Amino acid sequence: MPATPRTIAIDGPAGAGKSTIGALVAERLGYLYLDTGAMYRAVALAASGRGIDPDDGPALGALAGEVRIAIGPPTVRDGRTYTVLLDGTDVTWAIRSADIDRTVSQVARVPAVREAMVAQQRILAGKGRVVMVGRDIGTVVLPKAERKIFLTASAAERAKRRGDELALRGEVRPRQELLHEILRRDQLDSERVVSPLKPAADATVVQTDGLSVGQALDTVLQQITRPGR
Repeated sequence: MPATPRTIAIDGPAGAGKSTIGALVAERLGYLYLDTGAMYRAVALAASGRGIDPDDGPALGALAGEVRIAIGPPTVRDGRTYTVLLDGTDVTWAIRSADIDRTVSQVARVPAVREAMVAQQRILAGKGRVVMVGRDIGTVVLPKAERKIFLTASAAERAKRRGDELALRGEVRPRQELLHEILRRDQLDSERVVSPLKPAADATVVQTDGLSVGQALDTVLQQITRPGR
């Protein structure tokens, strides 16, 4: 296997730092970056805007097949690591709202929604030289990815990071509330019937508690570029 693989899958639970680390890995290697979680968040935002209940599977599936979601390099210098367009509208920060935090796992567990999103994700991955981030990339979306990383951290650490991220945008939410939401998402993501959250059998698990972003990035890059894997 080449020292620098063409397809890199980074999975992990909510708040583990996948988006940040994945974007930095892609930037360092000069690869396409795709945060699949942003795609599900965009569907959740579209559903909210159209008054679709997050438990209405058929309506959500139909919606996922209609909306146009594009993820590309940052277009504004406001701390974002990428730009998300929903039907041509910039929703990069809108999909990170508390309301979407609460509903995205419900939306993402709908089989028809996942089918529509996975089809788009595989088309993008087919172009090669891609870092794809999500919860089921190594197990379902790209089971033959040349490198698989499962990035994780304790729930308390993830709640702290989420709080720090919100604070940078001027939003303050109780730490206990954030912890409750993360634990709830962990349960929903791990127990869903379709594409549950779990490390692929051939994934390298990277625990990031106590690591700075730079340290976590270095650890992940070491695993990705190690020869003979």
